Amino acid sequence: MPSHQARTDRMTMAGLNMIQQALSIYDQDLRLVQCNRRFRLMFDLPLELTQPGARFEDTIRHLCISGEYGPQEDLEEAVRLRVEKALAFEPHYMERTRPNGRVISVEGAPLPEGGWVTVYTDITDSHRQEQLLRTRSELLSEQLLTRAEELAATNRQLQATNSALEEAKRELTGMEARIRLMTEMLPAHIAHLGPDRIYTYSNRRLSRIMPGRPAHIVGLHMADVLGQQAYQKVRPHLEAALAGRAGTFEFTDDATGRRIRTAMTPAESGAYIMSMDVTEETQTRAALAQTKRRELAAQVTSGMAHDFSNLLTIILGLQSRLDRMALPAAAQELVTATSAAARRGGDLLDRIATMTGGRDHRPAATVWSAFLRDFATLARPALPDAVTLVIEDEVGAQRLWLDPGMLQDSLLNLVLNARDAIGEAAGEIRIAARAQAGTWLEITVTDTGPGFTDRALEQAMQPFFTTKGREGSGLGLSMVFDMTQRAGGQMRLENAHGARVTLQLPWREAPRPLTPGLALLVEDSPDLRRSVRDMLVALGYSVIEAASADEALAIARDLPELVLILSDLSLAGGTTGLDLLDALPAQAPPLCIMTSLRADHPLYRAACARAPVLQKPFDQGHLAALLSPKEDRT
Repeated sequence: MPSHQARTDRMTMAGLNMIQQALSIYDQDLRLVQCNRRFRLMFDLPLELTQPGARFEDTIRHLCISGEYGPQEDLEEAVRLRVEKALAFEPHYMERTRPNGRVISVEGAPLPEGGWVTVYTDITDSHRQEQLLRTRSELLSEQLLTRAEELAATNRQLQATNSALEEAKRELTGMEARIRLMTEMLPAHIAHLGPDRIYTYSNRRLSRIMPGRPAHIVGLHMADVLGQQAYQKVRPHLEAALAGRAGTFEFTDDATGRRIRTAMTPAESGAYIMSMDVTEETQTRAALAQTKRRELAAQVTSGMAHDFSNLLTIILGLQSRLDRMALPAAAQELVTATSAAARRGGDLLDRIATMTGGRDHRPAATVWSAFLRDFATLARPALPDAVTLVIEDEVGAQRLWLDPGMLQDSLLNLVLNARDAIGEAAGEIRIAARAQAGTWLEITVTDTGPGFTDRALEQAMQPFFTTKGREGSGLGLSMVFDMTQRAGGQMRLENAHGARVTLQLPWREAPRPLTPGLALLVEDSPDLRRSVRDMLVALGYSVIEAASADEALAIARDLPELVLILSDLSLAGGTTGLDLLDALPAQAPPLCIMTSLRADHPLYRAACARAPVLQKPFDQGHLAALLSPKEDRT
């Protein structure tokens, strides 16, 4: 039995075929949605141009070729003009005489969701009657003629009023188009939801903010668009907005790992929603917060470490004197144990200094497969023969912007911890790397040991917590956690047939090695500009200069042949190289930053998270290394 919808569609089509006018409906992509039989017969169209999905452009080309619009000097130009006019979606009415002598009226109206419906009416008989009436009107009395003139004047007034209304309608349509264009250009998803959680408007940016979601979501339920996991996170805030309470919140999209900030504003019917991807901001904020914590810890521990170092020095000196005395064997053992404990305390102070001070995060262009190959060469000799190291790499030869030294230290620490957990038994340590939705580089280290205890899962990333007794310092995992957070990443511990540690680092693709060409140098100091220009010229670049971000932006927009932009981080007028980076068009060349700020300055760290950074002072060799990393000179 045919479905109810199928019967409804057939009845609707039968009804359309019974009307005397020709009718066609096209969507916003100029594809045919529906037409009736009269439309095909009126214009003698082939069957394929009357099927749903037929292109408007192909129908216009067929009508031009068949002479429907009279002789055409340039066929393709005539088609293009009519397609552009159709894309404007403006209401229109016109009358024209066809090549066969018949007169038709054409009336089109735009649809709310884009596209339009057009009705074609054969008005030949009406025109003939009007002509006959005009002929007979000459025989009417003067009084009737006067009355006709009065009616004509009234009609002219009505036409003027209609023209004013049409102009107002065009202005409103233009205003609506400008507002829609503005919302489409914003780097955020803007939408309206009805009380039934159905989207009634969207600027089609959702797929940019949350990859994997559809771009066309009007008419869909929010749960079907976001998925149940994300919907359950958003639902309480949506219900509050539908109840009249505005709010802003953040949540992590499990499907992509992206951090989303969403603002909800109540409306008369439903709620407006604006969502932005703040993943990079969150990563940078986490890195800065960890750096602040490290600076505070360094301030607290530096004085204590100094005093403890003095005390340990005194203890070791006294033990050395006791060791030279003729003591009983039992006392000698105590002296030896005390000296060993004091030396261990000194090692522990060194580890604390490393954790709280440490070195700065120094990202560099790194070929991932080469990094893993070098790491395996370093790690395998540290493992016993009974323990195998397996590496699974889904990233390959991708060039990433990360700190290879810091990451190597972290992974080596995790591998050695896994080795200790496995002990003397045969076992396996597995390192797996993959890209998560272009947001994170995810690295997991698993082993076949006994796994983490419940207490370790809660406290293992805290300094000085250890399950190794006197053998461990309790700083290994906390240092890995610290280094991961300094890079803007995340760390997670869990059990899965053994221990599993997951590191998530921000996915940053390193700029490709540059071929010398036209470079834009942005520096407000004439002396520095002259010096850096000479270095670039010596490296084979042609150089054009700018003293401000505004001047550089104008040059970048006018010169598509640029291959490099080298900008100071601090520019005149309070602007920065990051402001220039934000304002550059999408097709702009790579931007590298130079700065004299210290590595612990917040602006320096923010720049490192977004672009290659060159510390001043630098020479031509340093500049060459930035523009052509060593791993690419093969």
